[in-house]
Amino acid sequence: MIQSLLENKSLVTVVLAVVIITVKLVVTRFIKRRAKKKKIDKRFTVNLLNNIFNFSLILIMFNIWSVEIQKFAFSIAAFVVAIVLVTREFIQCFIGFIYVVSNRPFRIGDWIQVGNYCGEVNSIDWINLTILEVNISNYQFTGKTLYMPNNQLVTTAIKNLNFLKRYAVHHFTITRDGSVNPFEFIDALKVKANSYCADFNDVAVRYNQVIENRLDINIAGPEPHIEVATSDIGDTQIIFTIFCPTERAMEIENKLTADLMNFWFSAKSYK
Repeated sequence: MIQSLLENKSLVTVVLAVVIITVKLVVTRFIKRRAKKKKIDKRFTVNLLNNIFNFSLILIMFNIWSVEIQKFAFSIAAFVVAIVLVTREFIQCFIGFIYVVSNRPFRIGDWIQVGNYCGEVNSIDWINLTILEVNISNYQFTGKTLYMPNNQLVTTAIKNLNFLKRYAVHHFTITRDGSVNPFEFIDALKVKANSYCADFNDVAVRYNQVIENRLDINIAGPEPHIEVATSDIGDTQIIFTIFCPTERAMEIENKLTADLMNFWFSAKSYK
């Protein structure tokens, strides 16, 4: 009978808990009453005894239920591992969201590049980033909407292209054969480029300075640059660098391309 009662862990736990708590209350009450009569501050002693009794109770319970606690811990660990494996992608997305919120590499409305994708940030939540895709070669919206998981924001470099939203350092190259010397008309081509950029030159100068001050770097502009080089196979390359409003980049490129062709064929016809 006694053996069966001792094997009943629930009953033993309740009895020990009642005994320890009762002893604690009796001892602490006795100390408080005695301290009150002698007018001595025994709060430290009472607090220490309370902690000792509480720790003893927890230690005894742990020893009684150690096997069950160990099994429960293994079950919880296996359950947690299973949950982590199943929800790993969501956890990574949430970490990416925290990274963006804390570091703020971009804001809603900014132009950014993540990997090979460029676009305007439309929205972001704890799962994904929504981007309105932009063709960076002509600075036009493609009409496509990209939904990018936030975990890519942690593992992939993020480029903030926001200054390209208004003004862009536009590069383009025109390749021709070596039958004409481009230095014969390069000065006239520069005059054409300056004339196309004259109406926004003042604004371009100010915006160029703002970008340089913000990024603490020197960028090309605001005046147009034209260089002459050769390709790997010996063809002539005319390289243009124009600092201009983003929406006018393709317009100016087309005009300069037409001017170059006119100069090129005119020079060729004289030979």
